[in-house]
Amino acid sequence: MKTPHQDRASRIGSGAGGTVYKVVHRPTGKVYALKVIYGNHEDAVRVQMRREIQILRDVDHPNVVACHNLYDHNGEIQVLLEYMDGGSLEGTHIPQEPSLSDVARQVLAGLHYLHRRKIVHRDIKPSNLLINSRKIVKIADFGVSRVLAQTMDPCNSSVGTIAYMSPERINTDLNHGQYDGYAGDIWSLGVSILEFYLGKFPFAVGRQGDWASLMCAICMSKPPEAPPAASREFRDFIACCLQRDPARRWTAGQLLKHPFILQYSSPGRGNNPGQAHHQMHQLLPPPPRSS
Repeated sequence: MKTPHQDRASRIGSGAGGTVYKVVHRPTGKVYALKVIYGNHEDAVRVQMRREIQILRDVDHPNVVACHNLYDHNGEIQVLLEYMDGGSLEGTHIPQEPSLSDVARQVLAGLHYLHRRKIVHRDIKPSNLLINSRKIVKIADFGVSRVLAQTMDPCNSSVGTIAYMSPERINTDLNHGQYDGYAGDIWSLGVSILEFYLGKFPFAVGRQGDWASLMCAICMSKPPEAPPAASREFRDFIACCLQRDPARRWTAGQLLKHPFILQYSSPGRGNNPGQAHHQMHQLLPPPPRSS
C-alpha cells in the first residue's frame, strides 16, 4: 500500500472514528473522499482490513459508494472512496412520498446487492446515506467500520449507532441469542426512512437520548409507525421494515416489489409499471423469508 499522490482540499466531516477529507488526485485532477481512521491498530486488524478492502474494491453497484484503495501512511489508515458532492442525508426532511420512495428504492437496491454478496452493513443510518448532484443515493461506510469495531468501539454501543439498531441486536435475549444481520439492516433502513418522512427521529426518546433510554424505547416499546396522514402504502412499507420479529421483516428484494416502491417507479428503472398498478391496491401479508 503506497502513499497516495493527492492533496487534501477540505475536511468533509469527522467523528469518533476518524475524519473524512475531500482530496484531489494530483496526476488526474479527479476528486475523491479520503477517510482517515484514528487509533493504534494491531497487525492482525490491519491484515483483516486489507482482506476486507479487497472484497469492497470488487463491489460495483450504482447505489453503493465505491471503495478504491486502502493506504497505511505514517501510522494512519486511509481509505480512498468515491466522492459524493451532495453530502449525507442526515437531517433531511422528505415529506413528499414520491421523493421518499425514490430514496428508499435506491437504498434498497444497494442493500439487495450487498446482501446477495453476503455483505451485511450493520450501520445503516441517515449519515451513511450519501447523495450527489445527480440525485443518486448511495450507501457508504460499510465493511471497514465493521472490521474496526473491536478497536474503535469495543462495545459497539455508541449512542449514534444504537439509535438505529434493531431490538434483537441490542438485546440478544429477544431472539434467543440469534442475530440476523440482513434483517437488522432492514430495521435500520425503516427507522431512517421514517425519520426522513417525519423530519425527526421516530422514537419519542430522541436520537440523542442516553443509552438506557434508547435501549428501553427500542427494545420494550411498540415499533414506531408512520402517521395516519401518510398513505396506506407507506404505512405498510414501514410496518414491513419495523417488525419486532426479525423473521417477519421483509427482505431488501421483497421490499423492492412493495407497492410503495413500485407505484412511483418508472419503467426505465427496471420495474414493471403494470405490476405496480396491479399491486397498488392489494397489500399482502409479509411473504416467507427465503432461505
